[in-house]
Amino acid sequence: MEARGIATAEPTLKDVAAAPALSLQGISKRWGQLQVLEDVDLEIRRGERAWLGGRNGAGKTTLLRIAAGVILPDAGDVELDGLHAERDRREFHRRLGFLAAGNTALYARLSVYDNLAFWAGIAFIPRKRRAEIIEATIERFGLAELARRRTDRLSMGQRQRVRLAGAFLHAPMVVLLDEPETSLDDEGLALVAETLDDHASGGGAALICSPTRERLGVPVDSGFVLEDGKARPE
Repeated sequence: MEARGIATAEPTLKDVAAAPALSLQGISKRWGQLQVLEDVDLEIRRGERAWLGGRNGAGKTTLLRIAAGVILPDAGDVELDGLHAERDRREFHRRLGFLAAGNTALYARLSVYDNLAFWAGIAFIPRKRRAEIIEATIERFGLAELARRRTDRLSMGQRQRVRLAGAFLHAPMVVLLDEPETSLDDEGLALVAETLDDHASGGGAALICSPTRERLGVPVDSGFVLEDGKARPE
């Protein structure tokens, strides 16, 4: 790597391991007259499952959307594995999985399989590997019996499983999950916990948004609470 013509040493494996998987530095965001986020700093390491909490309206979803590169902050920087959310947008998103809050991102008249196939294309999964990866993901999230069913004919919990499958489909380094427990039964929550365990043990990182840890229902390694526009470790 070179900076202004001066050669610098290649990063060692120790340096790479020590670098944050996700880094948010000085993040500020205002909606009209409301200062939602103010100079927020937050880092997630490889192998870490972090919880993000706070009261309704504290800015949790706004922060997750900024971390995902969906909206831009008024100030501050977002990096994933050293890639900048704006300057390295394509490679940034290759390494990111994002589950938005609610029940969005599903094409109602497409089957579960076809929804995942569409997302596989967006995620730049090589064509030769798509079928294999989609089938493995369907198996992972217990969707085999639903694979050919239209998503508008699924229950809310089943749809949530499909949305979660899409977030993990391309084996991202970092996953951002906004209230992943929504509509899930105990079996669904167990699937999320198992998937996050495997993700973390493989060196991945996760930032999971939920009002309380208890409501989340899956184990985490660390926590942050948003309050008055600031993020503090719990």
